[in-house]
Amino acid sequence: MAYNFPDNENKILKFWADNNIFEKLREKNKGKKRWSFLDGPITANNPMGVHHAWGRTYKDLFQRYKAMQGYEQRYQNGFDCQGLWVEVEVEKELGFKSKKDIEKYGIDKFVEKCKERVKKYSAIQTKQSIRLGQWMDWENSYYTMSDENNYAIWHFLKKCWQEGYLYKGRDSVPWCPRCGTAISQHEILTEEYKEITHKAIYFKLPVLDKKFEGAKFLVWTTTPWTIPANVALAVNPEFDYCLFDNGAEKLILLKNLAKNILGEGYVLKKTFKGKTLKGFKYEGPFDILPRVKKIAGENFKTFHSVVLDKDLVTDTEGTGIVHIAPGAGEEDFKIGQKENLAVIEAIDESASYLEGMDEFSGKNAKENPEMIFDYLKNYKNGSFFYKVEDYTHRYPTCWRCKTELVWRVVDEWYISMQKLKKPLADITKKINWIPSFGKERELDWLKNMHDWLISKKRYWGLSLPIFECQCGSFEVIGSKEELKKRAVEGWEKFEGNSPHRPWIDSVKIKCKNCGNLVSRISDVGNPWLDAGIVSYSTTNYFSNKAYWKKWFPIELVCESFPGQFKNWFYSLLVMSAVLEKTKPVKTIFGYASVYDEKGEEMHKSKGNAIWFDEAVEKIGADPMRWMYSKQNPAENLNFGYNTADEIKRKLLTLHNVYSFFNIYVKKEELEKIDLSPKPKNILDKWILSKTDHLISTCEFNFEKYEAVKVISALEDFFINDLSLWYVRRSRKRFHSLPTILGEKDGSEDRQMAISTLYYVLLNITKLVSPIMPFFAEEMYQVLRIKKMEESVHLCSWPQLKDEGYTDLELEGKMDETRNIVNLSLAERALRAIKIRQPLASIKIKDKKLKIEGQEEFLELIKDEVNVKKIIFDHKIKNEIELDTKITQELKEEGMVRDIIRCVQSTRKETGLMPDDRISIFFYGGIEITKILEKNKEFLSKEINAEDTHFTDQDKIKIDDIKEIVIGDQKLFLKIKKVVR
Repeated sequence: MAYNFPDNENKILKFWADNNIFEKLREKNKGKKRWSFLDGPITANNPMGVHHAWGRTYKDLFQRYKAMQGYEQRYQNGFDCQGLWVEVEVEKELGFKSKKDIEKYGIDKFVEKCKERVKKYSAIQTKQSIRLGQWMDWENSYYTMSDENNYAIWHFLKKCWQEGYLYKGRDSVPWCPRCGTAISQHEILTEEYKEITHKAIYFKLPVLDKKFEGAKFLVWTTTPWTIPANVALAVNPEFDYCLFDNGAEKLILLKNLAKNILGEGYVLKKTFKGKTLKGFKYEGPFDILPRVKKIAGENFKTFHSVVLDKDLVTDTEGTGIVHIAPGAGEEDFKIGQKENLAVIEAIDESASYLEGMDEFSGKNAKENPEMIFDYLKNYKNGSFFYKVEDYTHRYPTCWRCKTELVWRVVDEWYISMQKLKKPLADITKKINWIPSFGKERELDWLKNMHDWLISKKRYWGLSLPIFECQCGSFEVIGSKEELKKRAVEGWEKFEGNSPHRPWIDSVKIKCKNCGNLVSRISDVGNPWLDAGIVSYSTTNYFSNKAYWKKWFPIELVCESFPGQFKNWFYSLLVMSAVLEKTKPVKTIFGYASVYDEKGEEMHKSKGNAIWFDEAVEKIGADPMRWMYSKQNPAENLNFGYNTADEIKRKLLTLHNVYSFFNIYVKKEELEKIDLSPKPKNILDKWILSKTDHLISTCEFNFEKYEAVKVISALEDFFINDLSLWYVRRSRKRFHSLPTILGEKDGSEDRQMAISTLYYVLLNITKLVSPIMPFFAEEMYQVLRIKKMEESVHLCSWPQLKDEGYTDLELEGKMDETRNIVNLSLAERALRAIKIRQPLASIKIKDKKLKIEGQEEFLELIKDEVNVKKIIFDHKIKNEIELDTKITQELKEEGMVRDIIRCVQSTRKETGLMPDDRISIFFYGGIEITKILEKNKEFLSKEINAEDTHFTDQDKIKIDDIKEIVIGDQKLFLKIKKVVR
């Protein structure tokens, strides 16, 4: 039966809104035991994609489950607002290419544009989340750009300063030349490394030491733009290096790499360990540039010298001689500090060469490596150039704009992690991580992490409350009130504005050390500060500690884990460690990434991205939620419409069971009969036991946040147990007309079947309601009678009575029964004997079967396998043996069953309801007519016929006649509805 998920979901949304169902739920649970959920804020920067809906499904279903258990909750949604996410998109809107464009436009107007974008897309995402079925207190959503959130971070940073964690450091850091800001180690995720082909260069540097007079070091680099910043070479002291001569020049490089690089014509003249080269000087091709000359003169002893390093220099690629530019590389900078090397700062924040670089000054170093190659090919007749080759490697890009990164030596602000590493590890171990590998990943990150770079040379973000004086001292302001108290200038310009640039930049305080006026540093904060504080800022830690204690620590956070071990999870831990030295959350639930159906990353540029709005109106929210919930969160989800169709086919099985019940049981009947199951039929006892078992299984797995196991149990139940076994085996029990409506043939057994299936369906409705809130609501309204809750979402989680209906022994016997049936049906299929053909007997071998002698179970086997007799014979070879000899009597019975199937099919085709009575007319050959006449009473009962007629063909109108073939005989039939 067709079911339009999107259409029905939109009707349910209206029902919830019109009847204030969510508000009634909150009122119902108000003042009860609390369950604290913290929403990881979604970036309010674009409409939602299907990947956003995965996480929001988890967040909603766990909250719905806890609401059914009666827990009071905050239901606070969060929006992430500040940082490059938003800035880059606003720059695109305005057609900006660089930071200079922003400053020309006006920082104030730019920041307002960022705020406008956040407001626009937070409204869109709210509407989309409601369409997904997510229930939140949308009017009370938190925004990380809020004054409260920003001032909360000020408090945290002041404590970091007081504890001695906050410092200003100079380092070689990853830098985005488009965004004009540093990118912290935390922000360079694995997925930000792209396979990129660059031009790598081999170049020669003349040795100035007499021991190797006339020789040249052969050096290799994949970043030719850094060569002007070269100050040293590194070799491995343990490796064997050689001097090679081809008669025209002498080259020094690693022995085992030489053959592939030099080719034929070079003769090995000398072998020596790398440590022999320590301190050797060499000439560089850019020594004539003013900036390089200046640095060389100031650092004569170490400039252009060879240093030793075992870790950096490997024998797998290059020449074994590594070019060192401390001003343009992280590892280079570390070696520079260790060896007291000079630093040549070669590029500005847009990656253009600085003044003092002659012909290169003002030109972009990253975009045009050819200018370096051309220079080397021409300088001193090309004596420094060797060759260029393509080199494909993984190279980091900006997480926001995807521009290739460079490295620059700059002053930035950091939170030291040295003293925090141990407490962070201790906190991490106390948290329940789902998937379990999350704990080890977080601990590994904590073990290897650098200090946290928290500053950004940008505009839209947290205004770092650091006031640095020219005298060398700095201090941190911890609140708005403190800033007002300390302000000696500019407060009137700032007051009434949010704590953002440029308004806050007007405020000056007096330096406690020297008394001079001090401005705030112009940097804004790393955006992960914004989200990391929310376990405190959203629970009123800074304004109402009593309230905070009620909701802290958080029970659950739920977010996609790629990247979050370094970012959100990490920032939550750090900020809680500093503020309260405790874990901020009891359970961290992570899930993987959403890919397309082929397992490829979704990208707009590839054309395989699926937006939420498109998917939800094509698939429906409930099938999407089911798809998300049944996915193992540790593995990537391959999302697509074919996958969704498979999900919908399964869900339609459940819908068809509800439809079956709705067709055969009228609402008015439900109002008048006893719906408390009092099972006598073995099938009723079994399905009630399985239902109670299912309730326990779902609750057990929901408590462990294992939605995938809940889905598995539900699907197995409603497909295999309920639909394929219970309903199919009980279908005839519902065919009798109800006595309550005045019919003579109503039965006690029918009422027991109704009460049983009603109990089962009502409980399934509740069990699936956290996952499929729309479908559950619609089915609940079908089942709902007077005095029941207005909505399924106002119902409590199913509670089992002390004893309940659970009967594991009964379930075991039914498993045996179904196993015998499955083996028998497989044997029938193997022998090409259709199921409607009765057989004389079946033999069963297994001595351990508990169903031997149990007539109720044996009758099920007889009926399902369509055999007349069951024989237990422990001597047979296989588990079961069918008697496949078909007598004339069995053949005739099979023909009658085929006719019944055809009549029922015809009834359905003509739109008749199951309780519609019919008159039927048959015309056929003598043999088949005799068979029909002999079985007339049985046939009439099975097809719900009031009159059965056998007539001549010419008495049946041709336009209504249906021809069927039974065995090798033709039969013509016509049915008419009996109108009373």
